[in-house]
Amino acid sequence: MAEAADFPGTTPSPARRWLRRTGALLAGAPLLAGLLQLPASAASAAGQTSAKAASDTGTVAVAVDSLTPSVPTEGDTLTVSGTVTNKGKQAVTDAYVDLRLGSALTTRSAIDSTAKRPDDLSSVTGSEVGDKYVAEFAKLAPGVAQQFSISVPVDELDLGADGVYPLSVSLSGETSAKPWERMLGIQRTFLPWQPDQADSRTRTTMLWPLVSNVHMTAETGSDEQQTPVFLNEDLAAEISPGGRLDQLLSLGRALDVTWVIDPDLLASVSAMTEQYDVLAGDTTTPGKHQAVASQWLAELQEAVQGKQVVALPYADPDLASLAHSGTSVTGSLSQLKAATDVAASTVETVLHVTPSTDFAWPVEGAVDPSIVKVATSAGADKVIARSDSLTENGGLSYTPSAARPIGGGTTAVVADARLSQAFQGDLTTASASALAVQEFLAQSLALNLQSDKQRSIVVAPQRMPTAAQAQAMAEAVTALQGGTWSQAQQLTAAATAKPDPGATTKVPPRSAYPTSLAKRELSRSAFVDIATTQDRLDNFKVILTNESRVVTPFGRAVNREMATSWRGRTTAASSFRQGLQAYLATLAGQVKLIEKSELKLSGRSATIPVTVQNNLVQGVDHLVLRLTSTNPTRLEIDGKAYDERPIAVSGGHSTTVKFTTSANANGQAAVVAQLYTEDGRAYGAPVTFDVKVTEITATVMLVIGGGVLLLVLAGFRMYTQRKRAAARGAEDHGADGTDPAADDVETAQDSESRPGEESGARTATGGPVQPSDGTPDTAAESTGPSGTGERVDR
Repeated sequence: MAEAADFPGTTPSPARRWLRRTGALLAGAPLLAGLLQLPASAASAAGQTSAKAASDTGTVAVAVDSLTPSVPTEGDTLTVSGTVTNKGKQAVTDAYVDLRLGSALTTRSAIDSTAKRPDDLSSVTGSEVGDKYVAEFAKLAPGVAQQFSISVPVDELDLGADGVYPLSVSLSGETSAKPWERMLGIQRTFLPWQPDQADSRTRTTMLWPLVSNVHMTAETGSDEQQTPVFLNEDLAAEISPGGRLDQLLSLGRALDVTWVIDPDLLASVSAMTEQYDVLAGDTTTPGKHQAVASQWLAELQEAVQGKQVVALPYADPDLASLAHSGTSVTGSLSQLKAATDVAASTVETVLHVTPSTDFAWPVEGAVDPSIVKVATSAGADKVIARSDSLTENGGLSYTPSAARPIGGGTTAVVADARLSQAFQGDLTTASASALAVQEFLAQSLALNLQSDKQRSIVVAPQRMPTAAQAQAMAEAVTALQGGTWSQAQQLTAAATAKPDPGATTKVPPRSAYPTSLAKRELSRSAFVDIATTQDRLDNFKVILTNESRVVTPFGRAVNREMATSWRGRTTAASSFRQGLQAYLATLAGQVKLIEKSELKLSGRSATIPVTVQNNLVQGVDHLVLRLTSTNPTRLEIDGKAYDERPIAVSGGHSTTVKFTTSANANGQAAVVAQLYTEDGRAYGAPVTFDVKVTEITATVMLVIGGGVLLLVLAGFRMYTQRKRAAARGAEDHGADGTDPAADDVETAQDSESRPGEESGARTATGGPVQPSDGTPDTAAESTGPSGTGERVDR
């Protein structure tokens, strides 16, 4: 038996335990006698030192890793398992772990008090369960952890009335420096006891949030499908087996809970099911987790069938930040309305269920009048608050139901703070998780035992539980829904339950809003950035022939700029906003004017070409190109200071527009080309260039005058030659006895009858025309207007 007792988990002989304790008492007797002989002041000092030592957490760390079952009933066997670790520098010998059961805790605050000192040795209470139910260790070496497991029939615990019993797991032993038995470590937990069905069961609503950080950008590919671009692959890690969202889905599908979902998460996972890209510095790489996304989405679609789904506004906007910093920025409330409007359609499209969209959920349920006003401005008439914000001041002896009418047709659904905060903190260790589960169950049972009145209670945990926190939540909810004092209820039913008349309905003032939460809010400058992005988007979309390719991804990205997940991540939030503006500026810059160099105009009129280039995939329209002369006295555009032309350019093309100009004086004039939208807003950067005007010079005029004079002289010479030839012909005809006048008439008639005769024709007398004779007149030039040809650019 002695050898067997050296192994962990074995039960020592009661006689051996009695001998060991008696020895320790005898060893301490001389010390006790010495203390009795000390002066009163010395004895007092020794007592203070002893109390201080007892208040320490102990030399040995005791961790309760599991308590099975979490909610025992009659006939069960309770098994307590865990580890003990020697944190001291000396080995602990003759050590054993035992169980201590205290009296039932009658209030919820008593549970709080016990939970705050789980390993405090200064206030050990409760009696030992019995020497048979211990685990003994011959030696605990420094820094070494050893496991233990103790099983005890519930009937041996002598549990009395229904209630919450504090259960302590302690380790006692001795060291070489202090060779007597003493308690060296302890761990407290709770044992809920309600073996029979409660007469009035609490209706408990458990919110199960599926919310994540922002993952998608506004950037899309130029292909027809508009391949989305993600910031990183963090979402793939969350939905992969073992990831945070995978755990929430796997655990939640087996529970009767109300799903609270951010539509942006659904849209992001849905986008991952097909081709997607991931940012990698200044470029992108193809995403590779389509199969994981498809599997997760399919499982979620199955899990929510028949369950209530509450859709948050798209991207889960930070209502408190909006109320405190955003309402003074024009357009901020419009963003909340847009995020609310698209929420239902997104959930319906992806999950094929109709969600409830009339719930608003401020961060940690903290409310004030401005938050309530903003939360309900987009159509929600129910605000999920928390009892540490909407505190009770009416002296109720029990926790009231969640629903509270707070005026204006709005209902505050007040979640219980103790239950909602039970799973915060680091729950990665089995001990921390087990303690959280038992405390949650203890608070729930204590709440139910407060009154015979049936109440509706809501549990609203943190927005983004870790995988370990989700596992603890699921374990607690499973035990609760299988227990005897609670029954599951959907959120809508809790919100419409009859309110307690004595429950508080007064929303706390702005001054009561927690400072710790206010420090993490989005600043006013963030909302100014959001408004700037929206304004630039509005200016850009009006010129697009297919604006949905830009408006949809950018509209959702603007919603993401207001996400609650940016809290405490100021640098990341700012980087996202700046990246969004930069990308929008890049797109808008694809429609631009081509730069021009200085032009020289030699003359009083010319045309100036201006080219508009469109490097977008889609065409642009509804643009106006204006060319303005900064010095119309010197240079006019179509007879005035400026001229405008409508612009439409196909995707990937450019077009050139020609403006007619006229110069009034020599010199240089600056000309400005600027694109405008049809509503008169400047689009893009202007292009400014100089036009140098030079009028016709005196030298040129002399050359032209000389040329005209030569033409006149040549014409006069031809005229005089013809007159002389005609005179000689008349003299010769008169000598032959003919009438010169008749000859002239005949000659004229012959000329009219043979208009097409070539230069070899003969005269009326039959003789050849002499070189000195006058030639026929050439056809007169047309006096009509010339043809309309393309004007040559000067």
